[in-house]
Amino acid sequence: MKQHAPATERNREAIRDVLARELPPEGTVLEIAAGTGEHAVYFARAFPGVTWQPSDPDPAARASIAAHAAEAGLSNLAAPLELDVLVEPWPIERAGAIVCINMIHISPWEATLALFAGAARLLPEDGLLYTYGPYRFDGVTAPSNIEFEKWLHAKDPRFGVRDLRDLGEAAAKVGLVLRGMVAMPANNHSLLFRRAP
Repeated sequence: MKQHAPATERNREAIRDVLARELPPEGTVLEIAAGTGEHAVYFARAFPGVTWQPSDPDPAARASIAAHAAEAGLSNLAAPLELDVLVEPWPIERAGAIVCINMIHISPWEATLALFAGAARLLPEDGLLYTYGPYRFDGVTAPSNIEFEKWLHAKDPRFGVRDLRDLGEAAAKVGLVLRGMVAMPANNHSLLFRRAP
């Protein structure tokens, strides 16, 4: 039932350090595409003032999240929601912040557009949409990301390492502004979008 992702242990501390500076001190943090649930447990424990709301469209992932959550026994970790960014309406109406780790490159471009649109609906003014993963910068990315993208394209040609310029333009169309970027381990980056007034 419980699933494990080795990357989680490698990146969670670096992500936590960024989130510690950016998350609101209280309220609901919606995690999109929460996967195994290991991040959800770690961040709920790291940020006890917020309610961490994991979600995932995959039943096996939600079962894993629930199993990890049951073992952790954290009162601020909510039961996982069935949420596919492409399916409206989302099963939640408001969130103080949204966290999306390693989804943008392993989903069709339409999923990223839906993520931005959903974040624009749910977030308050200046609310955070945090995304993490590999990105291109004016077409350029690390050699390891290029090799990774070849693997992604073989898996599904709709997947790929997205360009920051395209992400910024798409976000701006729905009222999200890229307010920060943080270099992370293994040629990944944290992107910090905020909902404009």
